[in-house]
Amino acid sequence: MHPARLVSSLALAFTLACTAYSAPLPADHPCGELVKKYLSCVVNQEWKTAASLLQTASLERKQKETIAIIKTAPTMTEEQQMLERFGVKEIRELEKLTPQEFYILDREAWHKRINAAPEVTKRKQETLKIEVLGLVEEKEKGYVHATVRTSQETLTDRIEELFLISFVKQGDSWTISPEMKDRPIITPLDGSKPKGEGEAKSK
Repeated sequence: MHPARLVSSLALAFTLACTAYSAPLPADHPCGELVKKYLSCVVNQEWKTAASLLQTASLERKQKETIAIIKTAPTMTEEQQMLERFGVKEIRELEKLTPQEFYILDREAWHKRINAAPEVTKRKQETLKIEVLGLVEEKEKGYVHATVRTSQETLTDRIEELFLISFVKQGDSWTISPEMKDRPIITPLDGSKPKGEGEAKSK
């Protein structure tokens, strides 16, 4: 076979193989609007709505990990300092929260600590632009990945960021899996349940 045709054939075969596992999605796919809604909520600090768009298993895992870190603090003084960051006095106050309530408390506490000037926050909210560059579906796994470009301004600078945000299906709804790009999915070879994001996926 002519070398050029061979290369062309191999490229086609590779493309077909990739398509079997992943495929671009149209811009009007539900995840496109959901990712815009989520990022808008984050910038506007609408934490209750943002929490409703996130995978419950991920929020629960973050809550348990944070509580475990506080419980293993070297001293009582350090434990108390960690609790004070959340505005609580006892660890049981964090334990009794739902994963969504913990997320809201965590985000509010974090923004309180950074203490951004109100005029800067307002400017960032007013100038926020969100562009969904593309949506790709991993068919066999039931994931959708969104590549997103955001732009916002402070009083002195324009800030542009590129995000990869992943969705999983929970029942009839798509939810954001915030850990997927940072936490590996470990699937035991004995056929038992995957550890990490896969264990919470609902089909």
